[in-house]
Amino acid sequence: MSGSDRRPAATDPLGEALAAAVHRTGARAGCLYLLDQADSVLCLVAMCGAPVETFRPWWRVRLASPGPTPDAVREDRLVWVSCQEEFTRRYPRAAAVTPYRLAFAVAPLRGVRHRWGALLLMWPSSRPARLALRERGRITSGARHITRILDETAPAPVIPDRPRFVAPHHADARQAPAELTAAHLVERLPLGALALDLGGRITFVNTAAAELLGRPTELLLGTQPWESLPWLDTVACMDAYRAAVTSREPFALTVLRPPAQWLDLRLHTDESGTSILVTPRRTADRPSEPTDARDALAGAPGRNRIHLLVYLAAALTETVSVRDVVDLVADQILPPFDAHGMIMSTVEANRIQIIGHQGYDPNVVEQFDGLPADADLTPAGRALATGLPSYFADRAELSRTHPEAPQISDKQAWAFLPLITSGRPIGCFVLAYDRPHRFTASERSILTPLAALIAQALDRARLYDAKHSLAHALQRTLLPPALPAVTGLDVAARYLPASHGIDIGGDFYDLIRLTDTTAAAIIGDVQGHDVTAAALMGQVRTAVHSHATAGATPDQVLARTDRDLNDLRASRFVSCLYAHIDLARHQVTLASAGHPPPLVRHPDNQAHTVDLDPGPPLGIGVGTPSYPLTALPLADGALLALYTDGLVEIPGTDIGRTTDDLAQHLGKASDLPLHDLVNSLVHRTRPANGHTDDIALLLLRPTSGA
Repeated sequence: MSGSDRRPAATDPLGEALAAAVHRTGARAGCLYLLDQADSVLCLVAMCGAPVETFRPWWRVRLASPGPTPDAVREDRLVWVSCQEEFTRRYPRAAAVTPYRLAFAVAPLRGVRHRWGALLLMWPSSRPARLALRERGRITSGARHITRILDETAPAPVIPDRPRFVAPHHADARQAPAELTAAHLVERLPLGALALDLGGRITFVNTAAAELLGRPTELLLGTQPWESLPWLDTVACMDAYRAAVTSREPFALTVLRPPAQWLDLRLHTDESGTSILVTPRRTADRPSEPTDARDALAGAPGRNRIHLLVYLAAALTETVSVRDVVDLVADQILPPFDAHGMIMSTVEANRIQIIGHQGYDPNVVEQFDGLPADADLTPAGRALATGLPSYFADRAELSRTHPEAPQISDKQAWAFLPLITSGRPIGCFVLAYDRPHRFTASERSILTPLAALIAQALDRARLYDAKHSLAHALQRTLLPPALPAVTGLDVAARYLPASHGIDIGGDFYDLIRLTDTTAAAIIGDVQGHDVTAAALMGQVRTAVHSHATAGATPDQVLARTDRDLNDLRASRFVSCLYAHIDLARHQVTLASAGHPPPLVRHPDNQAHTVDLDPGPPLGIGVGTPSYPLTALPLADGALLALYTDGLVEIPGTDIGRTTDDLAQHLGKASDLPLHDLVNSLVHRTRPANGHTDDIALLLLRPTSGA
């Protein structure tokens, strides 16, 4: 949990290294970012010295986006920003959504064979603007230490869904008697006082604070304020807390504790945590500017509304898929408006298709999904037809304008916002409340441009999802749906796309029945991870199949396929291994075009790598290549394993060692059925689906049925 006060254990070397870097550099907080498996997104995996919730808008940062952290990784250099003014000058877009007074350094984590990510360290802006040589050395030393740990980690660390909090190192500890004396002193004060640790969890509450906050002490201790007090879970409150934590300067704001108690909060943060003083305001002293409780929770109307729009505009540019857009809207838009639910939909074939929801019963959503986009039937249909938003403060108001609209949810108030891009509506966004709710002019003024931002992000995300769905469908079509049955030969195969789940590749396998007693097994890997690779994979597989069934020998199959690729000007090379299996003679003949050698397990369960003399990969267009043949016995009960390099290539680990480990496991797992064995081999080298490349694996075992 983010509020844990435990120091990183020995089993968390990355956390320990992060805490050590923060301590040695005198930083107030530090972040460890790792690149995802597609090397396209920097993901926050650990944060030291501040609650991870304060950094939620920056949990994922696209490597291609402008900003100090992507710059440090892309350009492989230390980035130093001494103050907010310099930040605004150098990175105006990033600074627009980070209006906090702080200085920070970003050091890249460049390993032996892999760029891992970045180390981000933060200080208050009151520190000297110049980064001393000794300080620079300590920052880079901390980054090198983290990089060494990453290089030695096998398999590569899995990116978590949520960053973990790492407690910082402390040079001293307060004595218990002093703590006790201070607690008695604060308890006697008439004003409320809370203490938060660096993880944002409440460690002390005096009686006055518990009474003012309206919650018993035992239900506050150990929680984060925005968890135990939902009315503090707003953009303005989190913004104030984030500013206090990052700048180490006092910060004040006024909030409304429902239904009518106004409270002044003053935040003071140092290296040990945050202190919050809570004082009540008399009704006569309540803020006069906000006219609605929701406006008050959002802070000063003009400034915070603009800030929310700027923040969401920047955040939406970082979304990639439709799921990303839906999740961001649900997480970041519902709290500022105190809404209880949302539905996002598109229109297909004149029917409403729901693509995401929150705060609604799934059974209710299912009844809405697929309704006709009829303007007279539902407000969503009216929004799609007219392009105009509509607001309903209660059920009676909705019934007056749409008497036939299905009343199947428990919601009591709604805003129906059309999602319009390039002059056409592509969907509807519904913001819903559990109680009647009057939509103020200020709320309507921000919801309209907000819907436009969502529409642009959603339109882009739909195109992205469509492109990759098409690519994956293409790849699935080109791979064999099932392998043919060959009498006397047991077969099992697995294909696993890279665990990132978006990019596609060109790994392929096939089994061809040639005669009653012969068959050909093929495995290969096309260079690249895109639609071109998938399409070329289909052409190679077709060419190999054609030459093999025409009676060509293994070396001829590869040579002719190489010629075909050169004629096609494919501009990609392909590694390929061809195995001609003669079940009558109990023999296999192999030819390799730059592909990893297969593994063979003999009937005595001894397994090893086959020693091959490979030819060059297919399609490199150099001369007339030759592909030497290698023949070896393949008795009943023996097993041949063909695989692509995604199974054995692990960053930071020697491929020879990984292949030897795979061969040993193949020998030890002789009692497993073939389909269980293929799963065992995959998970042996790639636990927790942590592979960064596609994997194809084909197992073949002759039986006495030949």
